[in-house]
Amino acid sequence: MTVVVVGDALIDELRDDHGVREFVGGAALNVAVGLAQLGVPATLVAMLGDDEPASRVRRYLADFGVELIATPSLLGTARAVSTRSGGGEPVYEFNEAAQRRRIRFADAERRAFAEADAVVVSCFAFDDVEQTAELVDALEEAGALARSTGRGEVPVAVDPNPRTGMLQDKAEFVRGFERLAAGAALVKVGEDDAAVLYGDRLDVLRARLIDLGAQAVLATEGAAGATVEAGGAVVTRPISNLPGRIVDTMGAGDAAFAATVAALVEGAPADADGWEAVLQSAMDAAAATCRFEGALLRTPDALGGLDLDRIGT
Repeated sequence: MTVVVVGDALIDELRDDHGVREFVGGAALNVAVGLAQLGVPATLVAMLGDDEPASRVRRYLADFGVELIATPSLLGTARAVSTRSGGGEPVYEFNEAAQRRRIRFADAERRAFAEADAVVVSCFAFDDVEQTAELVDALEEAGALARSTGRGEVPVAVDPNPRTGMLQDKAEFVRGFERLAAGAALVKVGEDDAAVLYGDRLDVLRARLIDLGAQAVLATEGAAGATVEAGGAVVTRPISNLPGRIVDTMGAGDAAFAATVAALVEGAPADADGWEAVLQSAMDAAAATCRFEGALLRTPDALGGLDLDRIGT
């Protein structure tokens, strides 16, 4: 099974009391690499500059076996500077390239969509009307979205990820996001998405997306775990209790999303028990990812390399 992921690729610059570190990141990139970590071949469609950070992104993707279809950026490669608060949650500032992100959908991108078994859209500039129209047209052409009902033959998964530092027009962003959500096999949303885009609770947004026509909604609540609603079933799981302390929450949501997409490409669960198993795997991946610095998806198996006696539990 092959999955094409559309969205952001950037450099995460992390600043805290220990100094400054840089990681290759971006929500879409994290999902693409996470899928590869889980054994699902992935292609990333994203924007990159012609600079040294772009070379790092390309090497990173190659290391994990993720193919790249890049839109050139005249403003260079996107960068997110994150400063850790006392609670560990990142506060982001974005450079001009990130704020003016642009992806083109030419022959290579459209061909990748047509050949994909699933398409994932994460942290896309839905408030760019022209860019969103190009994405929708490319997905419709590939059969991922039907022009009448919204739901196509190729499953689409969407995570809006509306970073406030990149959001230009909230109302337009919501319109573009809901255009895809209405025909999606899976929509992933979090508490921040509900607050930023709708000014409402996560459970209210989850119900809205189901009413719009989303087949399944993964609603993540950080340390409280997550809920999946699909086909009339509602399943909730807490974040998994794994050994080792939480080092970094960056990438936990992307890990849960990637794990859920990986399960869906094998076939959507038929009942609540099936969704509970999928959600448990997603919570395992999120919890394991939090035991390491950076956003690279980890599974509980990776904890065998940690010195648990030294770092505590």
